[in-house]
Amino acid sequence: MTSRPIPLAGPALSILLGWLILLAGAAHASAAGLPMADDLAAAGRAAAARGQPLVVMVSLPRCPYCHIVRQQYLQPLLERNEIEVREVDMMSSRMLRDFDGRQVSSQSWARARDVRLAPTVLFLDAAGQPLAGSLVGVSAEFYGGYLDQALAASRQRLARAHGTMPASD
Repeated sequence: MTSRPIPLAGPALSILLGWLILLAGAAHASAAGLPMADDLAAAGRAAAARGQPLVVMVSLPRCPYCHIVRQQYLQPLLERNEIEVREVDMMSSRMLRDFDGRQVSSQSWARARDVRLAPTVLFLDAAGQPLAGSLVGVSAEFYGGYLDQALAASRQRLARAHGTMPASD
């Protein structure tokens, strides 16, 4: 029995090409995501100038939970200009400038902060010091509330540190 190739012409080719273009577009859209960390010192200064913490999401490639945090929680805040955020791939050798000006790999940066699970979201001041507890993993039911609490606590600590808010405790 001889097998014959299926000719891809006309409508079949058009449908196949259409699907490939659609998939390529979807992959590009999801890849846009959050800005990758390249200079945390500069990002920290930019956040501090706005009275905001620097939010750093430590992630892994193809991590479904990272995708949820990125797309459903952090990306909308970034698009509304409510946060200064950077992403660090905890397994990458990509170099970034740390808060003290040193060039380090993303992997060593995450390891130095004892990040063991992805996603981990950190809330840092301009010197790279934590302002609130990290969010580790994702709980779909409560994540938005936890994120709001951590952002509010971080903003409050920054305001107190700059003398723009009276201490209430």
